[in-house]
Amino acid sequence: MAMKRILVIDDEASITRTMKVNLERTGVYTVRTENQAAHALAAAREFKPDLILLDVMMPDKDGGEVAGEIKADPDLQHVPIVFLTAIVSRKETGGEYLESGGQTFIAKPADLNSLIQCIEENTRP
Repeated sequence: MAMKRILVIDDEASITRTMKVNLERTGVYTVRTENQAAHALAAAREFKPDLILLDVMMPDKDGGEVAGEIKADPDLQHVPIVFLTAIVSRKETGGEYLESGGQTFIAKPADLNSLIQCIEENTRP
């Protein structure tokens, strides 16, 4: 079985590093991280992820802008995007993740089991 390619975009290096280590430890995912929103589109084009975990609030561009750039690219428009946010609490998401307005949100810090469940449900063919 091919490993799923996950791109994590968050301005906090400690968050991307932790997610990378925890997801890769499962043996199911290959993870690339990007800490600058301005480089997110180029990273996605190069890495060709199966799913993108994208922070909502970043200093140079917000997650909505980055998602718009990614969805405007014909080669990436099919890639699911899950927003990472501290704005939505685990209590609000029921401890897992929340779908609202056609978008999927997961609360930070993300629980590994919830994160994996979210990835699996959003990368099914």
